[in-house]
Amino acid sequence: MKKMLIIGASGLVGTAIIDECKHDFDVYGTYHSIRTVLASNKQFQLGLQQPDQLKEIIRSVQPDIFVSCLRGEFDQQLEFHNRLALELQNTQSRLYYFSTANVFDGDFSMHHVETDIPVAESDYGNFKIKCENTLKQILGDRAIVIRIPAIWGKESPRMSLIRESIEGNKTIDAYSNLECNNLLDTQLAKQLRFIIQEELKGVFHLGSVYMMTHENFLKA
Repeated sequence: MKKMLIIGASGLVGTAIIDECKHDFDVYGTYHSIRTVLASNKQFQLGLQQPDQLKEIIRSVQPDIFVSCLRGEFDQQLEFHNRLALELQNTQSRLYYFSTANVFDGDFSMHHVETDIPVAESDYGNFKIKCENTLKQILGDRAIVIRIPAIWGKESPRMSLIRESIEGNKTIDAYSNLECNNLLDTQLAKQLRFIIQEELKGVFHLGSVYMMTHENFLKA
């Protein structure tokens, strides 16, 4: 059974991936402050500024598959992923990096596909572009980029914010001129498992089959 190490495993996406992949892979995970659902001997505390700890975890577990679901300050994340890629450079491990549809937030004139050159306006989108390029430069086709839309789940921060706004009788911003795609955490985990098991490479835009305005999505 291949070993999978999820970096940032305690979040919404990491938890869904653990649940989806735990029967097909030997799953390990890292967390920053909140522990994961994994057994104690399969989870490790790891901060963005702990390169020595990162090396120790990699050399101890020796994973075949890395999945990065990290969150945090952009410059620190970029440096972390640079160190991670350099550590994996002389291995056969594959890295699945969660990027974002925001790499195209500088051009809303059309729907974008995987072969389009990213054009970002936001700091978030530009950071993700830099991280994608860094990983691909170091790891080549062993860096698989997963671009995702807004991710929802029963306990997702987005869902919690809407509940709190309704309970507090607060205004919820909704945009009738913004067409968007959304995805459940459980759907994302299934899509990733398929990509990993089939050993697919490249850049993937994941989402549901439905496109609707932001306003209609919130109403639904």
